[in-house]
Order: sequence, then C-alpha cells, then structure tokens
Amino acid sequence: MADTRLAEAVEDALRAPSVHNTQPWKWRVGADAIELHADWDRHLTVTDPDRRDLVISCGAALHHLQVVLAARGIAADVRRLPDPEDRGHLATVVVRDQDVPADEALENTTGAALFPAIAQRRTDRRRMSHRPVPLDCVRVLAEHAARSGALLVPVTNPAERGRLLALLVDAAHEQFSEPGYAAELRMWTTRLPGSHDGVPAASVAAPPIGALGPSPLRRYTRTGLSQPPQEPGHGPGDDAAELLVVATPGDDDLDRLRAGEATSAVLLAATRLGLATTPLSQALEVPASREHLQQRVLRVPEHPQLVIRVGWPASGGTELPATPRRSLAHVLLP
Repeated sequence: MADTRLAEAVEDALRAPSVHNTQPWKWRVGADAIELHADWDRHLTVTDPDRRDLVISCGAALHHLQVVLAARGIAADVRRLPDPEDRGHLATVVVRDQDVPADEALENTTGAALFPAIAQRRTDRRRMSHRPVPLDCVRVLAEHAARSGALLVPVTNPAERGRLLALLVDAAHEQFSEPGYAAELRMWTTRLPGSHDGVPAASVAAPPIGALGPSPLRRYTRTGLSQPPQEPGHGPGDDAAELLVVATPGDDDLDRLRAGEATSAVLLAATRLGLATTPLSQALEVPASREHLQQRVLRVPEHPQLVIRVGWPASGGTELPATPRRSLAHVLLP
C-alpha cells in the first residue's frame, strides 16, 4: 500500500481536539503502519503536571485516525503502548492486507459513519440552549464511550451537578494561584500571527452578562466570540447542557489513551447528533478536585479522566471558526 494513503489519513486525524490545542503528537508513516508518539516538548508542565491531558489528547488523535482509515476502507489493527522501553511510543496502527467492507465500516464504532463529524466538530465555549438533551442521546454517547474502553457517567442529580460545577470553578481558582499557570495559559492563547496551534480569541466567548453564578468553563485571558442572543423568557444562566464524565477502570497511560479514544468517539457522535460539546479538564488537573469528583460526586471505583459538556447549540449563534492546525510536515518523524 502506498505511503500517500496513510499520510493522507494522518493529515485528516490532525483535526483531533487537544488541551489548549497544543497538538502534542508526532507521527511516523511507514509502508504498512503508522506510529503515534507523544511530543513531550508540547507538555503543559503547570496545567498538566502528570501528562494526563497530553496522553488523552493523543488518544483522541488515535481514534480520529481509526475513523479516517475505516472511512477510506483500510483495515487496521491498533497496538497500544507497543514498546515498554519507550513511554512516548503510544500506539502503532498496522494496516492489514484486506480492505474493510463498506457495511462493516459503517457499523464499526470507529468507522466511516463518524467521519463527516471530524470536519464539523468544534469546541463550543458559549452558552448553550435551554432545551434538554434527550436521554436517548446520552445513552448513544455512553455506548460509544463503552466500545472505546471507557465509562461515560452523566451527572444529572441536581445536588451532584452543583458539586461538580463548584469543583470546576474551585479548580480554576486554584490553578490561577499556581505559579506559572497564568503565563502558560497566556502563551497558548496569545500565539503569534500565522501560528497553527493554540486557542485563538475568536474561539472563546466571555461569560454571559448577568449569569447567576461563575462559569464552569476555563477562564481565558482573551475573548473574541459573541454569545448567542438571549431568548425571550430565559435568563443568561438558563443552560440545559449535560455534564458527562469519562472514566476508566485504571489510571495508567493505557487508561488515559483509552479515555482519549472514548472522548473522540463521544465528541464525534455528539456532533453527528447535532449537539454542541466542550471538553472540560480543569477539575481533573487539580488532584484534590479529581479525588473529590470520584468519591463524592460520581461515587464509582473508576477513575475520572475528563468532563464533557454536551447540549444543543443556542439559537442565533454565529458559526464557530475552525481552530488552526499544524501541517502534516511539522508533525512527521523520519
């Protein structure tokens, strides 16, 4: 099989989400295999001290790649953490001789059915609609997470939801008091013109004016995205978005890689359903908040890895711009 098909598949997979859009991955494309490596130079040392976010981000890219390959009819096997001597070698995707039948690709969780959502997906940091997300949609998302090796826990009980929102807010306050955090955040949100990474101001909205409480979203230093117009009869804090937690049986690099794959599956499936999504990681980046989330909110033995906010887009909102991505040439290893 020609290298060009695999290189083109990797190029599509670069649309995967990552913490602060750091895109912390490197790829090696061979004749019949693709290697995924962590790019430790893009590690957020203050925000993400144990590299959880980085590995989850790479897991999302790995799942994106599997979706792209299935959409192209290419059968492949994934070998996760194939080299015990190289922690940064996260996966090798080995191409099989036979192609994937179209009907099998469409039925596969990582298959062609999710491929159109890769180009459509955006992280929406704005107020969402007051319209509730149907339970059937939440069940579909949970099924996608389960097939990717993770548990998706909806936090719907009002008391537990309130505790989770408080954890998100408290974690954000604690992070801002951490030496170096504000500088790290500023570095990735004030990139030079022509940069192909980071979070541009055009992708971040200020909290709704008059909201009843502090926003659970990460506090960015620059905003340039307008909130959707307020609907009659609804206040600025009237938001029916669900909070879903991705959790895994263990807490090592394999679990975090699987969590990233599950996150990608949930985000793409939600996009396919017409839902807006926002990954929220701050409560998992502060050890005390993460422990509180597991023991006092979720009350499950699984380890929480990421919170995903899911809701219907608010009416009248502008179309979200695509965030920049590095070119394939800048992420390839020799």
